Amino acid sequence: MTKMFTDIKWGARQRLQHIEAMSYYTGVITRSDLAKAFGISDAAATKDLKLYNELAPDNLIYRHNVFGFVPSPGFQPQFSDLEPAAILPMIAANLATANGPYGEQALYGIATESLPLPARLPKREVLAQVLRAIKQGRKLQVSYHSLSERDGEQERLLEPHALVNTGLRWHLRAYNEETYDFRDFVLSRFTAALMLPEAAESSAQYDDDWSEIVTLQLSPHPKLDAQKRARLLIDYHHENGQIEIPVRRALIAYVLQRLAVDTSADHSMNPNAHQLIILNRDEIEPFAGWAFG
Repeated sequence: MTKMFTDIKWGARQRLQHIEAMSYYTGVITRSDLAKAFGISDAAATKDLKLYNELAPDNLIYRHNVFGFVPSPGFQPQFSDLEPAAILPMIAANLATANGPYGEQALYGIATESLPLPARLPKREVLAQVLRAIKQGRKLQVSYHSLSERDGEQERLLEPHALVNTGLRWHLRAYNEETYDFRDFVLSRFTAALMLPEAAESSAQYDDDWSEIVTLQLSPHPKLDAQKRARLLIDYHHENGQIEIPVRRALIAYVLQRLAVDTSADHSMNPNAHQLIILNRDEIEPFAGWAFG
């Protein structure tokens, strides 16, 4: 449970958060660690460590053998979210809270690697127009290549309101003035984009599938043996035989795809490749039709 220290400036708070993350997850925080991470002097780093120990006097213990501070047995975070979901992306991106990156040096001293997947991103000038239109609430004229269109590149008039990262590619969520509905557009298929001066007439509040949250109910594949099913529940931190994931209706199909869920009605897909099945199929299928094809 973090405390509120409202009188601490943002920059100092970032360094205090890094002190907590580094000490807790690597077992030690030194003056040089802090100085390197934020590009500050050793004297400034010493000052930050002193401030941290004044504000959280029971968290760190100085050890001469490592020339730094180690977490105490009763360590409790005061400034940071130290949950794995928050920390692992920072380590993978080589970030010290909101600062960085730091080139080839592993800031936390922990090697990480990610899959060498194609980037699937638009050109910089195209993305800039897309983001400006979202930020400023404007209409967006685009050239787009749809896999379902026979004529190749199509001009479209969109009213965008959000980006979606599926883990495999990026999408733009937008109102399509040609079809009069909200749709997803793959960012890498935009070849040109221009923010128009006209204000968008639609926004996220009119996008029901974006606004509405449903609970995706999953379970280990019934064709797996009991031991594998039990271990999968541990893997997903659920022990009641059911995995529940709150998700926007617009994103259900992407979640099913990313988790490689067996969406067949008779659970006929290979259970070793598709280890989960969906329990509330009737509720979910109307909003994720292509995932059930």
